[in-house]
Amino acid sequence: MSDERIPIWSPTKERINNSNIQEYLSFLSSHYKKYFSSYSELYNWSITEIEKFWESIWEYSGIIYSKTFSVVLAKRIMHGAQWFKDAELNFAENLLRFKDDKIALISIRERHPTIKITYKQLNKLVTRCAEGLKQLGVKKGDRVAGFVTNYPESVIAMLAATSLGATWSSTSPDFGIEGVCDRFGQIEPKVLFAIESYSYNGKLIECAEKIKKIKSKSRVFLFLTVIHITGCLKAPLSFWLKCPKYQIYLSLPTY
Repeated sequence: MSDERIPIWSPTKERINNSNIQEYLSFLSSHYKKYFSSYSELYNWSITEIEKFWESIWEYSGIIYSKTFSVVLAKRIMHGAQWFKDAELNFAENLLRFKDDKIALISIRERHPTIKITYKQLNKLVTRCAEGLKQLGVKKGDRVAGFVTNYPESVIAMLAATSLGATWSSTSPDFGIEGVCDRFGQIEPKVLFAIESYSYNGKLIECAEKIKKIKSKSRVFLFLTVIHITGCLKAPLSFWLKCPKYQIYLSLPTY
């Protein structure tokens, strides 16, 4: 018997030529004069010439930045390594770089219709949410927290917060009250997004009482923003920002 290993599946030559990694290899050959005949060669280069590899990834990916790096990797150490020293960029700006009609988010969940949000729609929703956060005084360096599920509203809130230079932190609504307060107490968020209810295994889980207890136990956040989800399957899902000073309504499209 032969010891030669036969792969279960191999891509066609056409598929290989149209792949992202092939495009990256072409980029390396034209910009860095690096030529690799196999994936193994590329992998070995990436772990031996670490700085060059990650510099090429930075350039190839087209990262949007306000200030470039001075050094790719300050020192080759595992703990405390400084990557792309002195670089400044905005996480949300890079994720929202596209503003066309291509689909950015697809949400499929229990008791609700499928939601598809284009990059154009996502940019508008994030902008409106960010304006709401600005009205609440959120600025660079602040923290915004989410007691939320993996819903589109949560993604919008995260992008809105990070677009302003704030730090986003979240926990799942199935967390215990003490666990939530302990985690958010460490970062002292200015705003807390909280999901009103969610579905799991055919059951609707209400979070109103939990939110009240979290609010009563925690004094760290100045504003509580409740994400309300409509119970009607055929209606668009809705997203409110509510506070004593500001209210904004976002309607998410359904298909």
